[in-house]
Amino acid sequence: MTTFQDLNISKTLKNAVDDLGFETPTPIQEQSHPVILSGANMVGIAQTGTGKTLAYLLPLLQDLKFTQQVYPRILILVPTRELVMQVVEQVEALTTYMTVRILGIYGGVNINTQKLEVVKGADVVVATPGRLYDLVLARTLLLKSVKKLVIDEVDVMLDLGFRFQLTNLFELLPEKRQNVMFSATMTDEVDALIQDFFIKPVTISIAVSGTPLTNINQTCYPVPNFNTKVNLLRHLLADKKTYEKVLVFAPSKKYADRIFAALEDDFLSTIGVIHSNKSQNYRIRSIEQFNAGEHRILITTDVMARGLDLDQISHVINFDVPTFPENYMHRIGRTGRAEHEGYSLLFFTEKEEEAKLAIEVMMTYEIPVLPLPEEVEISTELIPDERPRLIEKNPHKQRGGDDAPGPAFHEKKAKNRKVNQGGSYRRELAKKYKKAKTRGDKISNQRHKKKK
Repeated sequence: MTTFQDLNISKTLKNAVDDLGFETPTPIQEQSHPVILSGANMVGIAQTGTGKTLAYLLPLLQDLKFTQQVYPRILILVPTRELVMQVVEQVEALTTYMTVRILGIYGGVNINTQKLEVVKGADVVVATPGRLYDLVLARTLLLKSVKKLVIDEVDVMLDLGFRFQLTNLFELLPEKRQNVMFSATMTDEVDALIQDFFIKPVTISIAVSGTPLTNINQTCYPVPNFNTKVNLLRHLLADKKTYEKVLVFAPSKKYADRIFAALEDDFLSTIGVIHSNKSQNYRIRSIEQFNAGEHRILITTDVMARGLDLDQISHVINFDVPTFPENYMHRIGRTGRAEHEGYSLLFFTEKEEEAKLAIEVMMTYEIPVLPLPEEVEISTELIPDERPRLIEKNPHKQRGGDDAPGPAFHEKKAKNRKVNQGGSYRRELAKKYKKAKTRGDKISNQRHKKKK
């Protein structure tokens, strides 16, 4: 069995890894370490929870020597503010016995405060693309000394619309640099990014996203509508012993808030909600309360499905069926970590059966179906999104044939049928004088007037 000692990491890093309690590297850590250490470009495809962050931090920090220069040498790009803080925390833990300056940059806070921090200098910068791009355009942060570029969760980054910032940042970075990219899925957009900006990268694929996780027990419930789903969720969460720490995934921010509002009175201070519309302080506090055990239930969206270090989640409940099958894998990957047994529940309506089938085809695994518990009330009340919509076909199209509108109900009055001929003064002048077609005609008219 391979150990961290076998990776030939420095003594300072080894001491920090020992302090963290890590004994053996995961497959992605073991396979990517020599590739990144060699300086080659690399693309890593691995599921959430496989230790991707440590996989690139260890070899990058191994080569990082002390210097007093101001500009960063390692740039790590991640999609969300929470991930910035998490990666910064891990870098700080790994550099306990090293002299390394780390800076986290993200939106949602005062940019002038971050400008002051940038001026102090940093060896490692962890940033979201949007705020980093703002600081680079302001000439506050220069990227001329970056030797190592890491793009983590690149598929999420592209989903969030950061392609513009990424491509522009690539143009501003030095040509001679090492590129390291990690993604949970290989999409057409990710492949295009690699083809455009990476030179002969080494691809390492661990646990392809379609592979079901063996230590996660998956079940599903057929449910008729939203309100019945809420009733089922309320019934399940009432069992505090079984559902110790639950992550509930909603299809959107609006639905996350709606679910939270429906359950808030039942679970009071043990339930939280987090999505991108919440303030930075609120999001940080929600994660801390969930990790500390103050909140037993956390409702979130797919943006939070990956990357966040949420400890020992007992159950993942999918309130909806994700449109993309890969997202289902990212969701359930939040439980069953570090060889612990996890549980995943999926609620699906008749309209969502096709999306559920797509997930099962991808996994080559049929999710066991459980009957709706008798205690759960089946609601007949539909929310606005579920109600049928009456759509009038071409409401502005002119009718014809037998359905054509008839004539007006009365004839126009005589005065309304007159044609406007202009003022009487102009008409009298027109009778008296001919219109001059040329200058000669105009002079002739004037002479004719004098004779009269």
